[in-house]
Amino acid sequence: MLSLLLAIPIIGSIVLTAIEKESTIKRISLATSLSALALSLVIWIRFDENCHSYQFVEEWTSISYCHFHLGIDGISLPFVLLTTFIIPICILASWSSIKKNLKYFCISFLILESLLIAVFLVLDLLLFYITFESCLIPMFLIIGIWGSRERKVLASSYFFLYTLFGSLFMLWSTLEVFSNMGTIDFQIIGAEARSASYEGGVSQSLIWLGFFLAFAIKTPIIPFHLWLSEAHTEAPTGASILLAGILLKLATYGLLRVCLGFLADASLHYAPLVYTLATISIIYSSFTILRQIDLKRIIAYSSIGHMGISIIAIFSNTIQGIEGGILLSLAHGIVSPALFICAAILYDRYHSRLIKYYRGLVITMPIFSSIFFFMTLANMAVPLTGNFIGEFLSFMGTFQKNPIIAAIAASSMVLVAAYSIWLYNRICFGNESMYLIKAKDLTRREFFLLVPLIFLTLLLGIYPNVILDSIHLSVSSLLGG
Repeated sequence: MLSLLLAIPIIGSIVLTAIEKESTIKRISLATSLSALALSLVIWIRFDENCHSYQFVEEWTSISYCHFHLGIDGISLPFVLLTTFIIPICILASWSSIKKNLKYFCISFLILESLLIAVFLVLDLLLFYITFESCLIPMFLIIGIWGSRERKVLASSYFFLYTLFGSLFMLWSTLEVFSNMGTIDFQIIGAEARSASYEGGVSQSLIWLGFFLAFAIKTPIIPFHLWLSEAHTEAPTGASILLAGILLKLATYGLLRVCLGFLADASLHYAPLVYTLATISIIYSSFTILRQIDLKRIIAYSSIGHMGISIIAIFSNTIQGIEGGILLSLAHGIVSPALFICAAILYDRYHSRLIKYYRGLVITMPIFSSIFFFMTLANMAVPLTGNFIGEFLSFMGTFQKNPIIAAIAASSMVLVAAYSIWLYNRICFGNESMYLIKAKDLTRREFFLLVPLIFLTLLLGIYPNVILDSIHLSVSSLLGG
């Protein structure tokens, strides 16, 4: 089933090459992504929560010694589900906004979906590196070709060069792991990771730094964050949704799978460094948002703060913290795309993302204002939302290890509430802006695009065990339990 899950988007992209009618291209792209979503749900239903090892394992070795190894466990399963869920949202969000080269836009998204799924399924460190970095190419093209403004080429170049810089160190670390252990198979490395397979702590420390630099850039955390605001600002709506919903989660998965799973001693050694960088990221991003005037930049910088909390929780080395970090990543992958969709709705009607031009939308667009209010509250991590459960578990796990860091990081909740309420107040309340003409409220497509995101946000907040039950044994195994 895992091979089929990888093949479905590729098959759909091949079919699209022979289609010219735009309406047919959209329908085939959506049907392909929904088929992948349906198969991932089948895998979830058949997944055994009482087993911590990899399931549905598939392996091929060709005559040329090409090794292709797939598997899924409790850590990778929720990220696969998130990927297959977000891609149809991206296609629907771009349904009417992409006017040129629609076929190649949809092909790029389907190829990117296959690569993203492969990142979470491959059980080979070299293939993990290849798929992790291959996601750069379609995203670089999507931002550079279909971006919304004149700085799109610069933004795509920032994104490409920053990530490529980190990939050089990641490649070196991958080769060093193979040199030290004689294998790049996840299962073998995981079994021997806690033994004396590395020649001294210095070697493991350097390997860890190589991987961490690549993941820190992808997260991103301060000071490797400069590409994020540019990429989000210039990217089309679908690309912004994918960046916030999935691509930032590649770093979370990499930290869990590689840094904690294979380099536990080095992760423990460098935990104070990670705490420091992540805490600075949380506070810095919150203060930076208060002076932003572009709606998409505000949402982009808020991602830095939320991912900083997730990273602190992951390196707390506690079951509550790691589970909270995973749940917060998933919740952020739902709420942040919804906020970008709201920003796109305003831009489609008024062709501006500058906050000073908006005011009084609660009068002219009441349904939009209600949904935007709910998602703003979810971004603040109020109770009954997935973000609240994720942050609560994250801070609980962090407090067990370092109460001071937990207290400083938790202070961000006040800053998040400040900029979130201020943002909503400036956009939706007050008298109607003299710069805006009256526009219609949400269309049926826009409304039904946001409803699944609202439902999942509430589901994770009311019944988080729908995810926590699947990841618990894998997280316990990651910590050696």
